[in-house]
Amino acid sequence: MLAGFSSVRGQTEGKITLGQSAPFTGPAAELGIQLHRGAMLYFDQINAQGGINRQQVEIRMLDDGYEPARCAQNTEKLIADDVFALFGYVGTPTSVAALPLATKAKVPFVAPFTGAMALRNPFNKYAFHLRASYNDETALIVKQLTNLGLNKIGVFYQNDAYGKAGLDGVTLALTGLGLKPVGLGAFERNTVDVGQAVKALVAAGPEAVVQIGAYKACAAFIRQSRKAGYGGTFYNVSFVGTQALADELGKEGAGIVVSQVMPSPYNGARAISREFIEAVKAADNKDIKANFSSMEGYLAAKVFAEGLKRAGAKPTRDAFINGLESIGKQSFGGFAVAFSPSDHVASSFVELSMLTGDGRIRT
Repeated sequence: MLAGFSSVRGQTEGKITLGQSAPFTGPAAELGIQLHRGAMLYFDQINAQGGINRQQVEIRMLDDGYEPARCAQNTEKLIADDVFALFGYVGTPTSVAALPLATKAKVPFVAPFTGAMALRNPFNKYAFHLRASYNDETALIVKQLTNLGLNKIGVFYQNDAYGKAGLDGVTLALTGLGLKPVGLGAFERNTVDVGQAVKALVAAGPEAVVQIGAYKACAAFIRQSRKAGYGGTFYNVSFVGTQALADELGKEGAGIVVSQVMPSPYNGARAISREFIEAVKAADNKDIKANFSSMEGYLAAKVFAEGLKRAGAKPTRDAFINGLESIGKQSFGGFAVAFSPSDHVASSFVELSMLTGDGRIRT
């Protein structure tokens, strides 16, 4: 899976090659793997039907291990290989490293798995965001907690651009209510060294902790906090990797809350969920699992395909950008998307979910 394709040109006749740099190894690997598999689930369906305007779509994937420097190197390589667009990058620090390179090369940067405001403001012609922002997610989390009468809120965050984006979102939401975080605890990316954060936050005595990290570190923090006697609740933003967190914690995950920016992949309330669930079943591939990360990949591919259809039989990057912008307001199976020439953020949809302790997620 990690081998990718050898020096494939992005605009070869009859073929559109996308470039994806993401973690396919390391403690955030499930995020990249599941996002990629969800996207390929959709693209494989379309390719089997003749492609998009007779163009087959493929993804050249490179592993960055969720490290910005490796992501930048991968991005430079993908751009040098003339991929048509960059797609499905995973993470804020990695995307922050990649987006300036994409912008300089005038290569579209589509559907990164991040909600950081720094990637959305100021407006960038080449960046298109499918998911809601971390500000949207943390605003809902803070609203939920304070509506429950829980005003003493701590923040456990990754010490980089992602963690600070989430911390900023929590702080902004609390400030609007005349509150501030009662305690902070930081940890380093790609580690589970959370001991100091546990000490700091348990000592601060928050009623709830908002976690801004990936699944392994967040699971380690939950376990160690409880072992230290902490009895409060834990809320996570969507980037954590919901199913991966549930798998890490098992029975210990019961009651953990995660905000979501995609429709539920576990029930058929929306047409897009039913379509996705059926696609997973039809693929008959045990590696493809229905979860929020793969759902995001699937929806991102579906929206990308719509932009590509609108770009014409021989698409250029500019025609593709115009194609995405021309989508306007449209429902993708009950998931509202809105793009325009002045707005490249498709959605502000957020809802809360809860782990049940038996590997399932309730929305």
